Amino acid sequence: MTRYATIVSTGSFLPPIEVSNDALRKQLAHVPDFVDKMEAATGIRKRWYAPDDWSTSDLALPAAQQALDRAGLKPEDVDLIILGTDSPDYITPATSVVLQHKLGAKNAGTFDVACACASFSTGLAAAAGLISTNPGLCAILVVGVYLMHKLSDPRDPTIFFYGDGAGAAVVAPAEKPGFIASAFQADGSYHGYWGIFAGGTAEPASEAAVREGRTQVRMVQRYPPEVNEQGWPRLVRELAERGGFAISDIDLAIFTQVRKPTIEKVMAELGLPLERTHMVMEELGYTGSACIGMALHDALEKGKARPGDLVVLVGSGVGYNQAGVAFRLP
Repeated sequence: MTRYATIVSTGSFLPPIEVSNDALRKQLAHVPDFVDKMEAATGIRKRWYAPDDWSTSDLALPAAQQALDRAGLKPEDVDLIILGTDSPDYITPATSVVLQHKLGAKNAGTFDVACACASFSTGLAAAAGLISTNPGLCAILVVGVYLMHKLSDPRDPTIFFYGDGAGAAVVAPAEKPGFIASAFQADGSYHGYWGIFAGGTAEPASEAAVREGRTQVRMVQRYPPEVNEQGWPRLVRELAERGGFAISDIDLAIFTQVRKPTIEKVMAELGLPLERTHMVMEELGYTGSACIGMALHDALEKGKARPGDLVVLVGSGVGYNQAGVAFRLP
């Protein structure tokens, strides 16, 4: 008997501290007009921060709990937790195992996905494949979470982008196909463009690394626009070919929530009206590994995604790597 997988519920969490662009104009006063330029270029107007004493797993917990509640599940019903982030609690152990403890999911195995902002789509694809091929798995919790502002230099202009948040989904078996296709692409030659470059084995943490800011996130060089402007349409077309659907069949396409004009350009390239995408970066900031999960949850809450809709999610992470999934809502 063929075994299928689908998303049965979602969850989202936005932390309590609002940080407006006006606040950042004061914080980044040493970089004149930067916030104005970035607001125009991205559409971001504000973002939200977690309290200083929170870690990434604390941020993930409420989103995970909401997704389970909406699925009618208890933490002990979860078989596996897949958590995607590039702002982990620790280099090791995995943040997913910390979340498992805090959630009380005592029967769940766990692993982390660390492909930055492509992590949520990657996690969903992994969950769908595991459900489809393992009869013993009945509930997989996928969480994308981002607490990058805490790993940033408050005087670095790139802090403009970072908002904290978490998105989650429960993936479970289904009687008919939910997940349709997945697609991936990467180009590791860009790995030195943006990242946290000290603290691992390439450069262990040291007093000099801390003093010079190499244990904080930094952008060394901007990615060329074609990374997303060409990469995202390529992935969508690959999903359509593998999944046996036409681009025009897509009811909702959600992309990494970093830059509104890029999403507008990609939708035009695909020949899809803007009504068939959903954006949250204007009010939430760039929530990285969490943004696709948060945008999907918001679209469902606002009725932009309905049962039976064909949904495509495409994430783009530093490195760079990109991942897309296509599925029908149950």
